Amino acid sequence: MDKKEFEVIIIGGSYAGLSTAMALGRSFRKTLVIDAGKPCNKQTPQTHNFLTQDGSTPNKVLEIGKSQLTKYESLEFYDGIAISGKKIDKEFEITTKKGNLFRAKKLVIAAGIKDLIPDIKGFAECWGISVVHCPYCHGYEIRSKKTAIIANGERAYHLASLVNNLTKEITVLTSGANDFKKEQLEKLKKNNIKIIEKEISFIAHQNGQIERIVFKDGSTETFECAYAPVPFEQNSDIPKELGCKLTESGHIEVDFMQQTTVEGIFACGDSSSPMRSVALAVASGNVAGAVLNNQLTQENF
Repeated sequence: MDKKEFEVIIIGGSYAGLSTAMALGRSFRKTLVIDAGKPCNKQTPQTHNFLTQDGSTPNKVLEIGKSQLTKYESLEFYDGIAISGKKIDKEFEITTKKGNLFRAKKLVIAAGIKDLIPDIKGFAECWGISVVHCPYCHGYEIRSKKTAIIANGERAYHLASLVNNLTKEITVLTSGANDFKKEQLEKLKKNNIKIIEKEISFIAHQNGQIERIVFKDGSTETFECAYAPVPFEQNSDIPKELGCKLTESGHIEVDFMQQTTVEGIFACGDSSSPMRSVALAVASGNVAGAVLNNQLTQENF
């Protein structure tokens, strides 16, 4: 099968990937964006903490971004999934699920991460709507509500301290014996933050809006919202396949210019940062695009 050649291939066409593409398109770099159209925040009603776009739907932000990129003639878009990658000489070859092959001098990983939703009935339906991951992204909208924090130990304590500024009705659900240090327990008690150690059976909701949480012993507790720091994995196996180093948390390790540990490969957005927000994804993509263009310039000048 014929291999189509590009200067840059971007795997992932959400906020970080499109931002990278814009920087490259404005510098006439022949760039391919591979994307399957499945952003991780597809259930989230609104985007926040993004100047000029506060309150917009995530999909609307993507629509605007894609429409603005259409005028940059050096950009191409491919609807599909990149499933494997390999280094051939000084280029990267990417294979898609449909069997297409593409090559480029540089590669950008902007495929994001996949949230590993716990096996709790109702959790997935509420995820991004009334069960959220971040008080910066969602906290203002769910302020003053009766709030659960579904976590234990350091993560639960950190979230409780942040959320305490937004509501005074907080309960930590540890789903088993709590794992707090003595001084943490004292701080939680001082701030009237309750702890329930029972295991969760299911979340009762209406169209993704929490009504109550039912525990395995049959008891229930009413809540209006919840925070839950769920585990995750990389959406794409290609970074690992190509030898990119991951951090202890599971993110792709990058430097301040979004370069990975493999020469020629960059990563941006949720793939490489624990700071999950649209604004930060866009910012990291812009950095990656600018640095990439400079590298290509110096190599070809």
